[in-house]
Amino acid sequence: MRVLHIISDTNIGGGGRALLNYLQFAGRTQFDLAVALPVGSALKSRVENLKVPLFEIPAMADQSLDWKAVPLLRRCIREFSPDIVHTHGSVSGRIAARLEGKKVVYTKHCAFPPGKLVSSLPGRLANGLLDGLLADGVIAVGPSAQEILMASGIPKKRIYQMLNGTPPLPAPPEDCRSQWGLKPEDFVVGILARVEPYKGHDLLLEAARLLHQRNRPVRILIAGEGSQVDRLRLLARTLPTGSVVFGGFVTRVEDALGAMDVQVNASTVSETSSLSLLEGMSIGLPAVASNCGGNPSLIFPGENGFLFENGSVQDLAAKLETLLDRPELRARMSRRAKEIFEAKFTGEVYARNIESVYRAIWKGAV
Repeated sequence: MRVLHIISDTNIGGGGRALLNYLQFAGRTQFDLAVALPVGSALKSRVENLKVPLFEIPAMADQSLDWKAVPLLRRCIREFSPDIVHTHGSVSGRIAARLEGKKVVYTKHCAFPPGKLVSSLPGRLANGLLDGLLADGVIAVGPSAQEILMASGIPKKRIYQMLNGTPPLPAPPEDCRSQWGLKPEDFVVGILARVEPYKGHDLLLEAARLLHQRNRPVRILIAGEGSQVDRLRLLARTLPTGSVVFGGFVTRVEDALGAMDVQVNASTVSETSSLSLLEGMSIGLPAVASNCGGNPSLIFPGENGFLFENGSVQDLAAKLETLLDRPELRARMSRRAKEIFEAKFTGEVYARNIESVYRAIWKGAV
């Protein structure tokens, strides 16, 4: 079966990482793959390293709908002649594929709630009709993505829900803490995520302040960049000097996660199936995550971490305090995290799930 993936991202975000994870573990003996992406995309070299043919489009950069891209994508589709076109947020790709008479599936990688217009009854009806014209099926990455799709008018029978999968991280180097000035004896709690309001970094800093007030010192590692870095630096001044380390953009994820005793996911909205949580699990990192979106599908309380009430600083602080005081519990959670990852969230599991959707779409199951 021939499958063309279309993605409009110029940077490597969640959708791009999920695509790369699939390409790495795809069943190449049964599927012939290619990728269309915009000129200048950071994904280009990664796709080439995986020996997957690609088409570079001088349009659609970071735009879901770019009419200039439609005829260019139609040309790619005619050249590659796929059985299925799989788009990652690209409406232009879906339009081009339909105009060429192809079966289409797309992935919903995020879970931002629909606006008032789309969630209204006329909006749901119109969106459901349009979506049915442009796609044969939708992959929802986690239960929250499925809920958003249904709230915007997509029938449940056309949605395939699955969780992300990823290759395990390399073993972190023993001295990975030193690059951030962290000591072996520190209790380090970290977030690896875009530094944006919905990721809940401020909740972690407030929880750390409560722990310091209880004479439970913690070091906080914030790995990532975004619009809220300056505001968080100001908030960090309310904690003891040196308590918060800003790591910036991280190229070696294993260094950042390997420096942590506990990973936090404090997202308040738009959490589907966190790749950072899965990567942490692959190296045995316990997590404390909000009960937002898809997090409860990844973190099993008492096994590989804890869930805390979405938005509750007090609950987050309490869960962190439990792990700070109980190193034997952290060790048990570390072992269990690896076991759960190997059973449910590997790249191989993810790729086979994706390919089961291709077969169902090809056979007309939707």
